[in-house]
Amino acid sequence: MPAIASTAQSPSTDMAVRHDWKRSEIDALFALPFNDLIFQAAALHRAHFDPNAVQVSTLLSIKTGACPEDCKYCSQSGHYNTELEKEKLLEVSRVVEEAKAARQNGASRFCMGAAWRSPRDKDMPYVLDMIRQVKDLGMETCMTLGMLNEGQAGALAEAGLDYYNHNLDTSPEYYGQVITTRTYNDRLSTLANVRDAGMKVCCGGIVGMGEERNDRVGLLQQLANLPHHPESVPINMLVKIEGTPLADVDDLDPFEFVRTVAVARILMPQSYVRLSAGRQEMNDEAQALCFMAGANSIFYGERLLTTDNPEANHDQRLFKRLGIHPLDPRHEASDEAHEEAIQAQVSEQQAEEAGLFYNALDSKRAAKHVLDKDTGRPTATEH
Repeated sequence: MPAIASTAQSPSTDMAVRHDWKRSEIDALFALPFNDLIFQAAALHRAHFDPNAVQVSTLLSIKTGACPEDCKYCSQSGHYNTELEKEKLLEVSRVVEEAKAARQNGASRFCMGAAWRSPRDKDMPYVLDMIRQVKDLGMETCMTLGMLNEGQAGALAEAGLDYYNHNLDTSPEYYGQVITTRTYNDRLSTLANVRDAGMKVCCGGIVGMGEERNDRVGLLQQLANLPHHPESVPINMLVKIEGTPLADVDDLDPFEFVRTVAVARILMPQSYVRLSAGRQEMNDEAQALCFMAGANSIFYGERLLTTDNPEANHDQRLFKRLGIHPLDPRHEASDEAHEEAIQAQVSEQQAEEAGLFYNALDSKRAAKHVLDKDTGRPTATEH
């Protein structure tokens, strides 16, 4: 087992990215004192990302309701009476207008979700056109359409889809308590098809569904031990929908949610960890703790498919209060350059504290690597 901080000592930030985590190791992370866990997660976050840059996405339901799956948390399942009206696939022009509005409100990625078991052949041309037209706006694209076979994944990739979302939801052991109409292996097969087609993977889960901590450990172990870590890892808090079987489960302790975010950051240090569903129920203080714990992506806007989300202007105010800025991925430098700039900043700060870096009598200073406030990536400025 690698060295994991059990006290407030400075944790190691050069741990190799791993895909062989044991449950006992992950359980030990969850059991750390809260401050020590957050400290370790924050240090790893700073080693790989600008800690004050957050990637912003907007999610649109392009086809709502009457899903044949029986996911016990979902208002769109045709198995439950949630009084959600069925809607047809949106017109491409409507989707493009929604994407333009999202871009205007600060989103850099536009996610489109359809309540399908898997896409139908007759719908694919419209879906592919949505991808092309949204990309023409200069935005990243993401879709969640259910299960994919190899051909469907290839077609989406050819159209230029950047990310495909397909969550594992929970641990393999608890999965049957939540969903019976598709298997855990079905989900893993879709993820493999997405990866093989060359797209990036967005994959996480939902907590607060009545599971035990061991199930949260199991979910994160599955994600962290995939052959490649998901580039985006959404951590959802259950939104309890009247009419679904999980409408009356007990609330999850907010600190346990923050712990889950922190452990996800430690296990997958180079992934974007996203605050997704459930933010409407979180106060600003809980969200701030999540950002401290390594969350660096959010869904932005008033709706997540069919559930409420904090309004965009409230998020803007929170960002301002916390000194956070949206990340613009269109100007990202390589991960290597990004990490080099961060290490340079750390070294320079240490030198300044030691009184070794800056002489006020000097008229010139060497170029200093900084992180652009709009992109979160390295630039160089002269002093």
